Amino acid sequence: MATDTAEGRDESGTPGEGAESGSGSTGGAMRSSAVMAVGTMASRITGFVRTIVLAAALGTQLLGDAYNTANTIPFIINDLLIQGLMASVIIPFLVKRRKSDADGGRATEDRLFTAAVVLLFVVSAVAVASARWLLELYAGGFTGQQMEVAVYLARFLLAQIFFVGLSGLISAMLNTRDRFGAPVWAPVLNNLVIISVGLAFVWVALPGRTPENVSQGELTLLGLGTACGMAAQTVALVAALWRTGFRWRPRLDLRGSGLGEALRTAGWMFLYTVTTQVGFLITTNIATRAGSESVQEGYGVGAGLTAYNYAYQLFQLPYAIIAVSLITVLLPRMSAQAHDGLWNEVRDGFSRTLRVSALVLVPLSLAMAVYAVQLSVVVFARGSTSTADAHNIGIVLAVMSLGLVPFSIFQLMLRVFYAMSDTRTPAMISIANVAVHGTLAVCAFLLLPPNLVVVGVAAGFMLSFVSGLIIAGTILSARLGGLDGRRILGTLVRLHLAAAPAVGAAIGVLWLFSRQFGEGLATNLGAPIAGSLLGAVLFLGAARLLRIAELQSVIGLVRARLGR
Repeated sequence: MATDTAEGRDESGTPGEGAESGSGSTGGAMRSSAVMAVGTMASRITGFVRTIVLAAALGTQLLGDAYNTANTIPFIINDLLIQGLMASVIIPFLVKRRKSDADGGRATEDRLFTAAVVLLFVVSAVAVASARWLLELYAGGFTGQQMEVAVYLARFLLAQIFFVGLSGLISAMLNTRDRFGAPVWAPVLNNLVIISVGLAFVWVALPGRTPENVSQGELTLLGLGTACGMAAQTVALVAALWRTGFRWRPRLDLRGSGLGEALRTAGWMFLYTVTTQVGFLITTNIATRAGSESVQEGYGVGAGLTAYNYAYQLFQLPYAIIAVSLITVLLPRMSAQAHDGLWNEVRDGFSRTLRVSALVLVPLSLAMAVYAVQLSVVVFARGSTSTADAHNIGIVLAVMSLGLVPFSIFQLMLRVFYAMSDTRTPAMISIANVAVHGTLAVCAFLLLPPNLVVVGVAAGFMLSFVSGLIIAGTILSARLGGLDGRRILGTLVRLHLAAAPAVGAAIGVLWLFSRQFGEGLATNLGAPIAGSLLGAVLFLGAARLLRIAELQSVIGLVRARLGR
């Protein structure tokens, strides 16, 4: 989720040298984003390795679906109760209180931290006690031993709710202090723990484990080890917050704190989160049923929730590294601008962030679509995941990749609404998104063979963001007196035109490698590398010919930094 900062501060909380104003400069935002991008890349790379290890250990069929469904539920519950409030309510609230309170918002933070600890502990305990009911809700397609394995794992994994929620709050508090490093580096520790757990599972268990032959000790290793990874991440964030000078003093005197007023605006955000989780509930049930049917009907591939989740993790990698880094720095600045009524600056910040993100996301999304199958085979086809399983992940990834740009634009639009303290509009838009996604997902389940259902679900998910950004863009344009739409559209069109020669070259390279080397490693690894290098040269050349201004700005910034 997006994070938050109001103004530059040193370790003691006082304004530091080089602190940027609420409006900030383009270079300052991009430099801060670059710092975050390094940490985010480390986090995502280790997360990528974690996914590879888990895929090799558990596969993408019944056991993999059991683990991934059980491990998804704590994050769903956290989204419903905590995480969704961060960008929309808590972050703007902390920004305002740090600017307006005589103590810089310290008392407010103590109250908020106390309330979060109590709430998260209670919710975690209730969730662990309700593990079977939650699994039946999200995985109606599980039966027999697969359900028993998922419930056993969930008893450990649902404890993560406490640590996930607390990590989100601490990250927001760190970002209000202009501390972006720890929130993007702490997940690396979590990933390393889970990688170790996955490798230990591979060492103690044979490949091809199923719900019928996996032992309780092996399941305990998976469940307890995964939960310990999130606990380690939270401890690292607590230490980082402590170093900023924050000392938690438990307070439950919430009356008059302003938190109640802020949370009253969360009603619409709660509706938004519930609506999106209804969409995920549909996805989960359809995907788990399709995965079970695919195995039972002899298709021989993992085509359920695990395949969908692994494709989605690869899909989000460029968005997380590029767009999230820019958005994280932009949101607090945009919140301050909206609070002061500086709508022109809000519009300019939105336009600039979108166009700079698109400079990378457009060619990346097209390259991913071309090489999705080859990349998935290289990444996942080992251990308990067969080449056919990996191929199916690649098909899902190819469909998702075509929706990367609409997905990113929509997420950025949501941040503009949140900066304006408007949670009602995103909630209403989400209803339309889920209607599109849900309808297409159900159609996919009814019309497609089990091994291709998740491909249809992925297509419906991406199309829902196209409809969502059209609605959101229309509303924002009316409120802000325009969204710099002509400039944004012009940039997007030129970027796609610049990418056209690169796409053609990428397809040609893949054809040549396949003809020369067949479907082996030389093609699966060599074609993406050669095609991407050639495509990058062609894209940059075409972008310069088309005089895409964002490219010149980025090149100028890089040269200035290297010249120092």
